[in-house]
This record gives sequence, structure tokens and C-alpha cells, in this order.
Amino acid sequence: MKLETKRLILRNQRLSDIDDLIEGISEYDVIKMLSNPPYPYKKKDAIAFIKSRNKKDRLKIKDSYVFAIELKEEKKVIGAIRLHHIDFFKGTSTTGSWINKKYWRNGYITEAKIAMNDFAFNKLKLRRLESEVFTNNKASNATQLKIGYKLEGVKRKSFKSKITGKIYDVNIYGLLKEDWKKSRPKLIKQYA
Repeated sequence: MKLETKRLILRNQRLSDIDDLIEGISEYDVIKMLSNPPYPYKKKDAIAFIKSRNKKDRLKIKDSYVFAIELKEEKKVIGAIRLHHIDFFKGTSTTGSWINKKYWRNGYITEAKIAMNDFAFNKLKLRRLESEVFTNNKASNATQLKIGYKLEGVKRKSFKSKITGKIYDVNIYGLLKEDWKKSRPKLIKQYA
């Protein structure tokens, strides 16, 4: 499976991506905002994750999709984006992403989320997406709003970071298919 944008290729992760993944996700400022990866993130962690994902990617009915975000210009994986907890009966899923700190503030997550939203709503025929974002993650909160997600509430003290041991409040954002149809044209002009 592959999705393509102006600057990015979203695709399945490969064992050849290991060095790029380790470089990006082992950065403390990146990993402290994620729920699952161990810290420090090592080669054995990357290999185990990719092999596990590749096995899941071969299933006919999937409950998740994880795409490496490859920067076309550099042919380098600079992050990842996913749909998880997919419920085809309800038509819902949760999104998540991360980006290598060296590539922050370039609009890459916004561009990747546009492609992911199109995939979720048009190909998978979902009707609603959710994102959970630490309340103190200013950049990710701003991205959700820019793309058209609506802040629907806060889950108080709902997440404990493996890395810091701190407990965080999480903002819950929702995006409906009909709202995406309204916000998409403006975003496409900017990122096409």
C-alpha cells in the first residue's frame, strides 16, 4: 500500500528503514509524546516493530494501518502516521503520528494527514476520525485544528508516559467526513 503527496510517500515500513526510524524516534523530544516505544529506542526494537507490522499488513481485514513517511527529495523516512482501532461497523478510527525532530515545522505531518484522511474517508469508507494529543503538545494541537478536527473534550490524567513517568491530560479531537469535505479544498491549495 502506498499513498503519495507532493513531497511525501506514505508506505509500509521496511527493514531498510531501520536507521532512519532509530534516528527519528530515539530523539527524546519525539518519543516523550508517544505511548508505546521504549527509550532508548534500539535496533532490536525497530526490527521487532517492522516484522510485527509486516505480518499485520498481510491480513485481509485490518484494524490498523501504519505508514512510514518518506521524504521524496531525500529518499529518507522522517516519521510515521497511522490509523488504529479501526471499527468498520461504527466507521471510526484513531490517528497518530510522529516526525523526526530535524523535520519539524515544515508541514510534513499536515501533508501526511491530508493523504491519510483521504484514505480513511474515501478508500476505507470511514465516517469519523479521532486524535488524542497531550494538552502540552502545542504543535500537534495546532495541526489538528488546522486540518479541521474539532476539540471535543479533555481526558484528565489519562496517560502516563513510559519515558518521563509523568501523567498527562489528553485533548480529544474529532473529524467527521462531512467536515473533512469542507476543510480539504483550502488545505489542498496550500499543500498541492
